[in-house]
Amino acid sequence: MPRETEIPRSVLADQVKDRLLQAILEGRYAPGSRIVETRVAREYGVSQAPVREALRGLEAIGVVEINAFRGARVRRPSTAQLMEAFAVRTELEKLGARLAVPRVTGADVAELEGYIREMRRAARAGDPYAEATADAAFHGRVMEIAANATLERVWRHLEPFSRTYITLVVPGVDRERVAGLHDPVLSALRQGDPVLAAEALDRHFEVAGSMLAGLWTDRQPRATDDTPRRGPDEPAAVASQDAPARPHVGVGAP
Repeated sequence: MPRETEIPRSVLADQVKDRLLQAILEGRYAPGSRIVETRVAREYGVSQAPVREALRGLEAIGVVEINAFRGARVRRPSTAQLMEAFAVRTELEKLGARLAVPRVTGADVAELEGYIREMRRAARAGDPYAEATADAAFHGRVMEIAANATLERVWRHLEPFSRTYITLVVPGVDRERVAGLHDPVLSALRQGDPVLAAEALDRHFEVAGSMLAGLWTDRQPRATDDTPRRGPDEPAAVASQDAPARPHVGVGAP
C-alpha cells in the first residue's frame, strides 16, 4: 500500500524536506549537485509527489534551485538573502506578539516555557534539529495565539523551521545563547506588555541575525558528484505510522 495513504502527503513532504535539508547542511549534497526526485523517493520510501513538494519548500529558502529542464540542484543562499528573511520575519512576529498579548493565558505561558526548556536541553546535548523544532514551535505558538490567519499564513511561507535549523548548524553558533534569546519574549508576554514584547523580538532577531551574518560564508564549494553521502546513522525510510512528526511550523532565524 502506498505510504501516502497512511500518512498525509503534507506531513511526508515536511519530513522529506527536513531530511534533505539535514543532508545538504551536513555536506552530503554538495552545492551544485543534483537532487534526483526518483532517487530520493526510492531511498526514502515515498512517491515523487512529496519529494517534489519538499524541493519547492527548499527552493523557497534558497538552498535548492529548480530548473524545468535540468531538475533540482543544491545552492548556497547568500548572507544577504538570509538577512532579507530575518527583516521580514522580524516585522511579522512583532505584529504577532502585539496581537497575542491580550490573548495569552497561563496555559500558553506554561507551554512556551516548556519549549524554552527543550531548546536549552537540546543545546546542551548538541542536537540542533531538536532545538530548531522547539524554537520554531515557540514562535509558531505565539503566532497561533495572535489569532490572525492571514498573518500566520504569510509567516509560514517563510519556512521558519528550516531557517532556524540553518542558523543552528552553522559552525561556531552559540546555541545556548540562541535559546536564551526567548526569555525576554516570554517575560513580556507574561507581563501583558505589547510594546515590550515587540522590543524583545526586535532584539531577538537582531542578535540572531548578527550571529549568523558573522559566521556564514557565501563561498560555493565545487560539487563532486550527484550521489549523496549517507550519514553513519541515517535510516533509509522517511516515516512510518509510528514515527512522530515534528509540529508543522512552516524556516533563517531562530
